[in-house]
Amino acid sequence: MANKMSSNITTAPSAAALTTAKPGFVDDIINKIPLPKWALIVIAIAAGLLLILFLICIIKCCCCKKKHKKKEKLNLQNINGSTIASLVQPDMEDLESGLENEKRGRLQYSLEYNFRSQEMKVGVKQAADLKAMDSGGTSDPYVIVYLTSDMRKKYESKVYRKTLNPVFNETFTFQIPQAEMSESTLVMQIYDFNRFAKHDIIGEVRLPLGDFDLQHVIEQWQELTAASKREQERLGEICFSLRYIPSTSKLTVVILEAKKLKRMDSSGLSDPFVKVQLILNKKKWKKKKTGVKKSTLSPYFNEAFNFEVPFNQIQNIDLVISVWDHDKVTKNQQIGKVFLGCRATGNQLRHWSDMLANPRRPIAQWHSLQLVEEVDNALGLKSHFKLPLPGK
Repeated sequence: MANKMSSNITTAPSAAALTTAKPGFVDDIINKIPLPKWALIVIAIAAGLLLILFLICIIKCCCCKKKHKKKEKLNLQNINGSTIASLVQPDMEDLESGLENEKRGRLQYSLEYNFRSQEMKVGVKQAADLKAMDSGGTSDPYVIVYLTSDMRKKYESKVYRKTLNPVFNETFTFQIPQAEMSESTLVMQIYDFNRFAKHDIIGEVRLPLGDFDLQHVIEQWQELTAASKREQERLGEICFSLRYIPSTSKLTVVILEAKKLKRMDSSGLSDPFVKVQLILNKKKWKKKKTGVKKSTLSPYFNEAFNFEVPFNQIQNIDLVISVWDHDKVTKNQQIGKVFLGCRATGNQLRHWSDMLANPRRPIAQWHSLQLVEEVDNALGLKSHFKLPLPGK
C-alpha cells in the first residue's frame, strides 16, 4: 500500500506538468513579441472585426446574385422570343445599312452623247477619298465601265498604285441607239488591284441614262455606293404559241417573234435563230429549228412546228425553247432559253396548263429568256407532278 501511494505521489507532479505545458508555450511566444499586452489585444480585436466584415461582404454578394438571377428570369418571361433575339444580336438590315452607308469615296465623270452617230462618250476623270483596302492604308484602284444593256462589252482603266486619290482622265465610247437609252444603266465600278488574290470592289456609281438630259455635256462628282450583289443580265424576250389536239396527238409550236435580245456580235447586234426541242422523261427526243435572222435584236419568225405526242405521254414532255446566235466562223452561242411542261414554274407552267385546259386553241404568250445554266439545272433536278387533263 505504501509503495502504491508513493508511486501515485511521484506521478502526480508529472501530470500537472503536462497540463500546464500548453499555456506556458503560448506565454513564451507572447513574451517573445516586442509589444505590450494591451497592443496585442487591440490587434487581435481589429483582426476579428476585419474577418467579420469580410464574411458579411461575401454573404451579401451571394444574396445579390441570387436576387438578380430571379429578376432576370421574371423579366425574360414577359419578353417574346423575337425581342430576346434583337437584344442579343443586331438586325441584319441594320448591318447591311451600315455597310451601305460606309464612306467609299467619290468619282468624277462626264457624259457626252452624239445623236447623229448614236455614240456615248464616258469620261472617267478622277476619284477622291477612296476607301483604303490594303494593310498599308492605301489602295491600287482601277475602273470598270459598262452598260447593263450590253454587259458583254466592258472597258477597264489603268491601275494606279498606292493612292486613294487617282487621276484617270480616260474616255470610253459606247454604241447605243437613242431608243435604248431609257432602258440602259451606265455602271462605273472601282476595284482594288491585287496580284495574288481576288480583286476587291471599293464601290460603284450607277447612272440610269433615262434620268439624264444628254442634250448637253454632263460633268459632275458622285458618291460611291456598295456594289450590287448580283447583276441580272437581260437576255431578251420571246413570244410563241402552243396548241395541242388530243384526238390527233398533235402539238403545234409557233415561234412568233423575239425582242431586246442580248448583243452577241462585235457590231452590237446578233444573228438569232430558235431551237424547239422536246424532252421525254428527261431524255432528248425531238428537235427542230427556225431560220437565221441577220443582224437584228428583234427578229420576226412566224414559223410553225408540229410534233406527234401521244396523249398518254403529254404529262412526261418538257418543251425547251432556246434562242441562239449564228456564227459562220466560230461555234453558235446560246443567248438564253426557257422550258415548259408539268415540271416548269411561274409563267411557263401557266402557259402549259392553259394549253392543256384549252385543246385545239392556240395560246400565245411572251416569256423572258433565262440563263442556260439555270434552265439546264431545273430540267435535271425538279420533281414531276401531274396536271389535270381535259377529256379527249
